[in-house]
Amino acid sequence: MIPLLLALIVAMLLAWWLASARSPLAILDHPNERSLHARPVPRSGGIAILMGIAAGWGWLLAAHGMPAHLIWVIGAAMAVAAVSLLDDLFELPARVRLPVHMLAAVLVLLGGLALPWGWPGWIISLFGIVWMLNLFNFMDGMDGFAGGMAMAGFGFLGAAGWLAGSESYALYCAVVSIAALGFLLFNFPPARIFMGDVGSATLGLLAAALSLWGDKLHIYPAWFPLLVFSPFIVDATVTLARRGLRGERVWQAHREHYYQRLVQAGWGHRKTVLVEYALMISAGGSGIWALAHPGWSPVLQTGWAVAYVVLMLLAERRCGPVIGNDAGGDRS
Repeated sequence: MIPLLLALIVAMLLAWWLASARSPLAILDHPNERSLHARPVPRSGGIAILMGIAAGWGWLLAAHGMPAHLIWVIGAAMAVAAVSLLDDLFELPARVRLPVHMLAAVLVLLGGLALPWGWPGWIISLFGIVWMLNLFNFMDGMDGFAGGMAMAGFGFLGAAGWLAGSESYALYCAVVSIAALGFLLFNFPPARIFMGDVGSATLGLLAAALSLWGDKLHIYPAWFPLLVFSPFIVDATVTLARRGLRGERVWQAHREHYYQRLVQAGWGHRKTVLVEYALMISAGGSGIWALAHPGWSPVLQTGWAVAYVVLMLLAERRCGPVIGNDAGGDRS
């Protein structure tokens, strides 16, 4: 329990400090036509999450030594965190950020974390890591959303590790989940602090890396982390694909994600995020159940594919059609 308590306390205290007037970091997220908030909010909370993770992982490393793959994951996370913090401060262009994201993905692969399908597995893993890193950033646009996905997603990865008897893996995942909880206490609607790119991009990198780590340990098959993080993966992938098909600039900031449209349609932050939490718990919980009943996994995967189609149709009916707009504005 010590590493979990450390992660919670460090993340919680730092989030409280960074959200206060005493914070030494004046990184504010000012509202614009693409924002879902109405007043400036500090966006340095990702630092609290990462320091919480560092405290918890540091205790585990001191007590149990360094797992073979983790040094590469830590190096990749540090690279992403550094460029993302600079992005929060100076709004770096994509041509500066993306090479660092690719480098971080390569570091994870050099650490031996790739899908075991030969060179196609390496290519899929490379682009999967970069995509997960960026989609977590894209989906960080509503109070309590990315923090809740991190808490639930890494929590379910850890639960799968625990049930499979891999205590070390379970604890490393649980530390990330608990650090996200410490931040979420100050990010739940109405948010007092945002995590910023330094938090969202780094959590996306860790989500991909720890998912590949669990697959390498044979804790779960590849479909499991995809289901666990499906509330983010499906929304981001479908939304960006639709924008691309309409000829819009995919990386341009917008408010067309399903969660953003539900907030604008009158649900508000709190109702929308609570419904998303229910979706996260349902996806992760059903995945845990399917690990214990592997014969049902094809049925479960098909059921969730149908469920997401139905949910998107219901959201379209509630929100109305998307009106494409590539005018200026900060990233969501």
